[in-house]
Amino acid sequence: MPLGEMVGDKSDSRYCGVEAEFMDNMPQLLYININGGFDFVAAPLMDPSYRPSLMDCTNGIPVPPFAGSDLVLSPSQWSGHVVGKISSWIDLDSEDETLRSDSEITIKQEIAWASHLSLQACLLPTPKGVSCANYARCVNEILQNLNTMQLWLRIPLEKSDEDAGDSNSNHTTEGLVDAWELWNSFRLLCEHHSQLSIALDVWSSLPSINSVERWFGEPVKAAIVHTDSFLTNAKGYPCLSKRHQKLVNELFNHSIQVIISGNPVLDVPLAASNTATGTIRHPLRPYLDYIGYMYQKMDPIPEQERFELGYRDFLQSPLQPLMDNLEAQTYETFEKDTVKYTQYQKAVAKALLDRVPDEDTSTVTTVLMVVGAGRGPLVRASLQAAEETGRKLKVYAVEKNPNAVVTLHSLVKLEGWEKLVTIVSSDMRCWNAPEKADILVSELLGSFGDNELSPECLDGAQRFLKEDGISIPSSYTSFIQPITTSKLYNDVKLHKDLAHFETAYVVKLHRVARLAPTKPVFTFDHPNISTNKSNQRYIKLRFEIPPDTGSALVHGLAGYFDAVLYKDVHLGIEPSTATPNMFSWFPIFFPLRQPVLVAPGSPFEVHFWRRCSTKVWYEWCVTSPTSSAVHNSSGRSYWVGL
Repeated sequence: MPLGEMVGDKSDSRYCGVEAEFMDNMPQLLYININGGFDFVAAPLMDPSYRPSLMDCTNGIPVPPFAGSDLVLSPSQWSGHVVGKISSWIDLDSEDETLRSDSEITIKQEIAWASHLSLQACLLPTPKGVSCANYARCVNEILQNLNTMQLWLRIPLEKSDEDAGDSNSNHTTEGLVDAWELWNSFRLLCEHHSQLSIALDVWSSLPSINSVERWFGEPVKAAIVHTDSFLTNAKGYPCLSKRHQKLVNELFNHSIQVIISGNPVLDVPLAASNTATGTIRHPLRPYLDYIGYMYQKMDPIPEQERFELGYRDFLQSPLQPLMDNLEAQTYETFEKDTVKYTQYQKAVAKALLDRVPDEDTSTVTTVLMVVGAGRGPLVRASLQAAEETGRKLKVYAVEKNPNAVVTLHSLVKLEGWEKLVTIVSSDMRCWNAPEKADILVSELLGSFGDNELSPECLDGAQRFLKEDGISIPSSYTSFIQPITTSKLYNDVKLHKDLAHFETAYVVKLHRVARLAPTKPVFTFDHPNISTNKSNQRYIKLRFEIPPDTGSALVHGLAGYFDAVLYKDVHLGIEPSTATPNMFSWFPIFFPLRQPVLVAPGSPFEVHFWRRCSTKVWYEWCVTSPTSSAVHNSSGRSYWVGL
């Protein structure tokens, strides 16, 4: 039975497995563990004493001693309840030629058998030493012809030599400073193959918080939590330390399955035999119950998160609002974001109060222009702000999309706004306004602030704003940060072309590791009173990744924005200041054609350009610790049309 189920949660983390030793009676092994409450077993498929070099080959190729035939379980049992464990003795980088040869033959036989059984995944043993080149070569060769089965490389989540405190030397890979380095070497040799994933071994000792966090940008499918990582509570039952609890919660949040491994190390009284079925309570059941308890006490997924579940780590091309007319469904999605329009209403209300003193409320009418009115949500927010503050308002609703204009006319008629609202069907950059505006309101912001050409549009509309007029928003700033995101990198790589690596994507970031705090990139102010009206920009940014993170691979840059609507009213998605419960914008992702390895304590330096001609585009590159190509030179792959 799954650990539990929260509304909207269909993730793999609901299922908890158990690691088992070899048993030549697979139906019995499965019966014991599934009846014991576990959802699947990670079990060897082959007798651990098997060695190809010891087999009698007089009759040709030896038949290895598998755990029964494929008929001992049904296909659904094999695929739904068994993860194959590749023999732990294999060592493809051994100096012993016989062992190396036996290892290569065995791993190919076992994975072929697991594939024949339609298993969903196989657990590969941890590389024996620092070098893993031949092991990776063999696995990469297998991956080239593998069906949909995943291969999980077992990697210890442990303290590195550079971490403070004691080291769990019993479980440390010999000669290894950082287990992540071993994983990175292995996956690079396997060309970032999408079917190669990670199973993390979790012991009693954990590395630094920053070191742990980088794993959430990697393809971790399972975490093998060993019984010796548990503590004992006052009643003698297993529990986890605060740090381990936080780790397990993060595993759940990232759809990573827990596998319990080891022998019970606590003297917990077992339940009496069930005479009706003749079964005995599983010795690891107290550990399973605790993991289930942790899952069930997690906070329910908020409504906003449930809405966004289907968008997690899904690459979308940014909107082209000037070139393309938005569809009704797009308008409807944005209009559901009540938080955004509440912020706009607050900003307009404050601007009206500053613009019109209390003594002039009966005589002064403020001219407000909504440029890019869409289907009218900003018109509504502005009129509600006027009603709230007791100010008179005259509204011009300027919209270039003729289909949205139809809806605007219906809205004005339905609400009885005919005397308050004038609808203008025109591009704001071409419209000749009959009078100047006191307040200019727009929602032209993209995920990166300026990426939907708000600067160009508002510069064009600025001519009909009074010299002392107010623009809402008054400014906006873009931000970037380096991230690890193996999932997104592989998704881009699937296209097998340059253009997709030089395109920015809107994406709900989920399985990512944010390696350093964000830094501001470009800021635009409105109205633009600068003598230099160019919207071209260039900046060089230097990020310091915390030394205790260890090495990390940067797959790209995550982009965000923060906007000042008016005075202290802001909205944005920059992580440290993000507006709560707002879903109109997902972050933007700028990929790197070749991921960049950053060593502990090394700076990461990136250059960013905003270029303008008859179109607008971004260019980006890395210059430290290594140099990359300049991405999207001359806007050859990705641009926004004016």
